[in-house]
Amino acid sequence: MAWQGMAWGGMAWRDGGREEGRLEDTAPRPSNKAKYKEESIFFSRAFDHFRVMTDHVGLILVRSPPPPHTEPLVPRPVPGPEHVWYVSYGSNMHLDRLMAYIAGGRPPGSSRDHPGCRDRRPPRVSRAVELPGVLYFATESVLWTGGRAFYDPGADGRVYARAHLVTPAQFSDIAAQEMYRPPGTDLDLTAVLRDGRARLGAGRYETLVCAGLLDGLPLLTFTAPWRLTDVALNVPARAYLRHLAAGLLETAAWDEAAVAAYLAACPGALGHWTAGRIAGLLVR
Repeated sequence: MAWQGMAWGGMAWRDGGREEGRLEDTAPRPSNKAKYKEESIFFSRAFDHFRVMTDHVGLILVRSPPPPHTEPLVPRPVPGPEHVWYVSYGSNMHLDRLMAYIAGGRPPGSSRDHPGCRDRRPPRVSRAVELPGVLYFATESVLWTGGRAFYDPGADGRVYARAHLVTPAQFSDIAAQEMYRPPGTDLDLTAVLRDGRARLGAGRYETLVCAGLLDGLPLLTFTAPWRLTDVALNVPARAYLRHLAAGLLETAAWDEAAVAAYLAACPGALGHWTAGRIAGLLVR
């Protein structure tokens, strides 16, 4: 170090050519010495940090490591995924019907026109999936005149479904149309991605569920806020069962026997529809 002759506070510092030095007081020394007191200061010389031992005799300056450079913690938004899996366990398993929700229009057999999504591109890919939980039929569908399909992710079972790879905006617009709301507003997916479930309202399809991940992307769907055991079951109509079966068979992941047996075992259909009767609906 080469700061010879520097004066500070009436004390001269003599450099001995070492990393440590001593500033000796040129004034008369007091007769009684006080105990050392440790302080921490920043010595403004090349941003060096020094630990200073003081007494009435002088200062001993000892080089210390510089403090780590830190930046203020500024909250930054966590970017969401560019794509999500919209998982349909009901009528939107059928791609032709789903496209009415995406591109707009009236699906076959429906009396209702759908405005469609802001992004009208079809799903990038569709995959057959099996989710933990139970599919059951409840409430009354105006269109199908029978029980609607609902998903209880907390029940013990296995659900056959179809996952469509879409953008978060498309998922938001599809969900809005199922909730009888106008599309055009992005849903805040923070809660459902964090907690696995998010209730947006009291309606029958106004509870979001994240059923897991596929290829690192969230499997998102919507269902009712109630559980299977909290609602009266309702028998599904034959046209509805036929449509659900066609959507599952479109994936080519299950054969007719497996699909018929699966639907016949779902609460609401169980005891009213047999696998044989459902298989008969699929005869072309």
